[in-house]
Amino acid sequence: MPPISSPVPASTAQPAPRASTAPRERLLSLDVFRGLTIAGMLLVNTPGTWSAIYPPLEHAAWNGWTPTDLIFPFFLFIVGITTELSLSARRGRGDAESDIRRQIVRRGALIFLFGFLLNGVPFFTWSAIPGNPDPTFVQRVVDRLYDWRILGVLQRIGLAYIAAGLISRRASVKQLVIVVAVILFGYWFVLTCLPVPGTHGTIGALLLDRPETTMAAWWDRTLLDWTRFGLGNHTWGNSLTWDPEGFFSTIPAVATCLLGNLAGRWIVKQERSLLDRVSALFAVGALGMMVGLMWNWVFPINKNLWTSSYVVFTAGVASVAIATIMWIVDVQGVKRWTGPWVVFGLNPLTAYVGSFFMARMIYSVLSVQYHGQTVPLEEAIFRSLFLSWASPVNASLAFAVVFVLLWYGILVVLRRRNIIWKV
Repeated sequence: MPPISSPVPASTAQPAPRASTAPRERLLSLDVFRGLTIAGMLLVNTPGTWSAIYPPLEHAAWNGWTPTDLIFPFFLFIVGITTELSLSARRGRGDAESDIRRQIVRRGALIFLFGFLLNGVPFFTWSAIPGNPDPTFVQRVVDRLYDWRILGVLQRIGLAYIAAGLISRRASVKQLVIVVAVILFGYWFVLTCLPVPGTHGTIGALLLDRPETTMAAWWDRTLLDWTRFGLGNHTWGNSLTWDPEGFFSTIPAVATCLLGNLAGRWIVKQERSLLDRVSALFAVGALGMMVGLMWNWVFPINKNLWTSSYVVFTAGVASVAIATIMWIVDVQGVKRWTGPWVVFGLNPLTAYVGSFFMARMIYSVLSVQYHGQTVPLEEAIFRSLFLSWASPVNASLAFAVVFVLLWYGILVVLRRRNIIWKV
């Protein structure tokens, strides 16, 4: 799929023409950036133990940011870029607008479905069920339905891809800028200026430091907590009162994708020299970082809320990062180091889904006996192969690095066999 799984051809076509005679420009840097993002996602998602992690590899507790908080918006930003490249390529082939529209919806829906199904793995409750000491398998399956999380990372990507793809399909640059501004300022206004229901009229700006009382949290509970109907709570299991990928906070995530689309429109302008495009991308990115940091003074940078300042700041960092990689790889021609990242970048859906499934199984589902205790398989591996020779924080990092290398090996084999998962 062009936004997250297929090799990225850059095209010079704009939305108006139905065909293009200009040769396509292939920018290896986009695959490298996407591969670095995917590898980073695997690294931060699979530590040996969550109790011993180097600070840059942890998410910010609430307000603020760490390098780890850049990974998800980087991915949405590159989705926006590759969506533009895909749309221009399809128009260059003469595809009908109705076919393009259906493909956008179908792909986004499939990405959402994959994420939803991953949340349910292994589709039954594998731990003890309160009040039922000896549940049957059917009872375990039914119990799983009561806390099956609906949203998540892939779900947000799918929703943002559909919205951004449909919006950008016919919009001009000026119209996209207006849409992004409306989303970001509208989200800021609703989250800070309106009173949050159930808080006796307190406006949102006074509640931003309390995760469970924000306007986004209220919408999460309203849409995802079905306990009032006897159907369970389907928010994030670590909080149950708010969801870091909730429906409401997905709205500004669409803006992240649209900003990537705007970057993609600039990147494909082959009438400009590549160096000019890189320089402008770097300059605009630096400006976005500055604006985001200034907005942070009144509307804190916050990944879980996906605040407007977070959108602008992370899009700026993404632009600077892509411009830097473009300059190194495509302008200077220094490509020898890119191989591993291209491997991750060409098959990201397989990397994410496969690694998520593997992690769920070894971290939670599969248990073994270790020194007289029943522990998850991952803990037994970590304690015996890593913690036995390194300090907890170094052992935890080593485990994560080995997990990334394992998936690099898997993806190399798939690439040699030309197996790339597309939707």
